[in-house]
Amino acid sequence: MGQPPYGYIKDPENPKHWIIEEEAASIVRRVYSMTLDGMGTEQIAAQLERDGILTPRAYWHQRGVNRPGKGDLRHPTKWNKTTIIQMLSVQEYCGDILNFKTYSKSYKNKKRIDNDRENWVVFKDVHEPIIERTVWEQIQEKRGKIRKRKPKDGERNIFSGLLVCADCGHNLNYHFNQGNHDIKYFNCSNYKGNRCICTSTHYIRVDFLEQVVLGEIKRLTKYAVHYEDEFLQAVMGSTQKTAESEHKRKQKELAAMQARDSELDGLFERIYEDNLSGKLSDERFAKMSQRYEAEQAELAEKMRKLRKEIEKLNSESVSTDMFLFTVRKYTRAKKLTPRMLNELIQRVEVHQAERIDGEWVQKLTIYYNCIGALFIPDTDTLPAPDVTVNTRKGVFVTYEPAQNEQ
Repeated sequence: MGQPPYGYIKDPENPKHWIIEEEAASIVRRVYSMTLDGMGTEQIAAQLERDGILTPRAYWHQRGVNRPGKGDLRHPTKWNKTTIIQMLSVQEYCGDILNFKTYSKSYKNKKRIDNDRENWVVFKDVHEPIIERTVWEQIQEKRGKIRKRKPKDGERNIFSGLLVCADCGHNLNYHFNQGNHDIKYFNCSNYKGNRCICTSTHYIRVDFLEQVVLGEIKRLTKYAVHYEDEFLQAVMGSTQKTAESEHKRKQKELAAMQARDSELDGLFERIYEDNLSGKLSDERFAKMSQRYEAEQAELAEKMRKLRKEIEKLNSESVSTDMFLFTVRKYTRAKKLTPRMLNELIQRVEVHQAERIDGEWVQKLTIYYNCIGALFIPDTDTLPAPDVTVNTRKGVFVTYEPAQNEQ
């Protein structure tokens, strides 16, 4: 076991056991909390610097602990985003021990080389956690997503990175009306006016989104509190359905990659024979074989990652109790916050508004963390949000949930 990460110290009575060092652990919790509140890594680093918080290396140095690193001790409170990113990825904060993260080629070469994650050995719940596992996993998922670029004016919306086009699957971009900056909206980044891929704008106003999503979260919390048995049954069913769907999709993707890998073997064999028979010059053979080998190497890496994701799906079990606990935190929510969205919502699929029976209707599919899209019955006690917004040119658009189409 190596040195414990920032936030832990070795137990004086048992050096193989880590105990929480509360002063540093409070900073770790604060970093995770600010991330859940929607702050970026640069913003967090700047805030810690403003508050005069010592960097991990300066903190250790002050306590006479010698740790390797390149941090400038002349500026002990100068945090940078790299430190925050690294802190947000430390699985040990869940209480785990990770062995064989690095290795050396031989006893003569002291240089440590990063090991593939699949070769790590993980021992769970060995010491007291600083961060709840569900929070850590949630942040890993969020940080793994592709975020949209910042608008030119630097403004960012709490829905940025959460909205995707229901037709092409790409992110929706955030904008404001040039004539009236109070009107803020999203539209598909692949719309024909941008990349000529998606044929519809999937335009949606931010004020419309806020009312709909807050209304659906209130409905979700009411369903969880007043119909707990039905809620748990629905969550378990939705979780299983989502996992099966994702597993099937990844298996299909893996099969396609394996087929292409076999095809490349055949192509390589063919050009080899053509080269031997003189049909293909040595120069042309070298170029084609190099291209095929590069593609196969790329495929091998993608297949390795995909197999790992499939294994995770096979072994992953979702805690409905934990999700229920998170939902209950927001039973009296009156406004949306970045933390609420981060803790509850994975993504929102935005459908193109369409005319139904003479009225314009826009459907949204909300995917919740861990469980995916959950169908909540539309009853007198759990009515769907009644939201209508005058979007533009006198066109009124009404919300309609799309979960019942899942």
